[in-house]
Amino acid sequence: MALMTKTKQSEFVTLTVEDLTRAIRNSIDKKGMADEEARQMAQHVMNFFGYSERIIDNILEPEDRDAFYMLEDSGLLTTEREETTLYDGREWRIHYWLFKKDRIIQLARDPNSVRDPVVEEAKSVYEEIPDDIWRVKEEEEQ
Repeated sequence: MALMTKTKQSEFVTLTVEDLTRAIRNSIDKKGMADEEARQMAQHVMNFFGYSERIIDNILEPEDRDAFYMLEDSGLLTTEREETTLYDGREWRIHYWLFKKDRIIQLARDPNSVRDPVVEEAKSVYEEIPDDIWRVKEEEEQ
């Protein structure tokens, strides 16, 4: 199974089970995940998506949703939602899951790129704050 898609850099790529397997294995932790376990998870996830780039959340069972949340934490999936007004005036929210294609391709091609650049940038903000600023705040609270 493969999904032809376009990345943020306007590069057309085919996202395969093998790509997702490598990305899952490389994103979990430094040790990685067993090849067979990562492949099973990749196949399971790809079966939900088929040839689509996004799926609706309410088709998932709780166990499947847990796996999707784990992959979201690993930076491989993301969510979005739409809001629409029903005929009777009520608001209705529809939640979707999407592949983070650029991140999947990055992890599939380069196993040393486990760190998410967005997370790293957020961490760097705190690294720039001097240590004594934290002590001043603690003293003010006491």
